[in-house]
Amino acid sequence: MSFGFFGNKTSRPEPSSIWSNLLSLGDLEQLMQDSFDIPQLIFKHSTRCGVSRMVLRQFESEWGSEQKGNLYLLDLIEYRDISNRIEELTGIIHQSPQVIVILKGEAIDDASHHSISAPRLEKNMKV
Repeated sequence: MSFGFFGNKTSRPEPSSIWSNLLSLGDLEQLMQDSFDIPQLIFKHSTRCGVSRMVLRQFESEWGSEQKGNLYLLDLIEYRDISNRIEELTGIIHQSPQVIVILKGEAIDDASHHSISAPRLEKNMKV
């Protein structure tokens, strides 16, 4: 019998309202096109990793509401093909958790693990 005190490792977290889900390669292509108008941020999250969960929650608690740009959450367990394509498009080696900021079709910033800092990344979202 499980009381769920420590969470279910296989359950998907409900994304906070700041996120759009990145669910297909078509969504990724649209994101890349949209980056020519406004910055796009991708948070690559493993739903099986406690560190990823902790960093995601910290990021959400630090994120301001006045940033320009779109924020996307990528579930790496379900959509590894999208992560692989991001690596191909940006040249940034996959890590988890990882954040990549895209502007004009190019990665302009990235961070992984405990170096992910919402205040630092927000600066690039105001470009």
